Amino acid sequence: MNPLCALEAIADGGALALDAELEGKALPLVLVRRGQEVWGYRNRCPHFSVPLDFRPGEFSTYRSQVLMCAHHSALFRFEDGHCIEGPCEGSRLEAVPVRVVEGRVEILG
Repeated sequence: MNPLCALEAIADGGALALDAELEGKALPLVLVRRGQEVWGYRNRCPHFSVPLDFRPGEFSTYRSQVLMCAHHSALFRFEDGHCIEGPCEGSRLEAVPVRVVEGRVEILG
């Protein structure tokens, strides 16, 4: 397991950008958190393959439920990365499996 960050580094209801290494390749990630749950996704919108943050490391999230792409306002659910509104509705973010162990977020794989 590869530790990524402390759970507290991600604001409850918010998102955190970080770079990880997976299978020897650099991988820009976005982690979203609701309470004790964390989900990881590649920081890339499926619409035009652009990063989701509006400035490096700054994301828009709403009601601890959705992450918004800063470029085209697509909305993605925290729990499955499914786009529920916007130009890529019906597609989803590329999931990167993570888990929380003893207050630390780890990437699986």
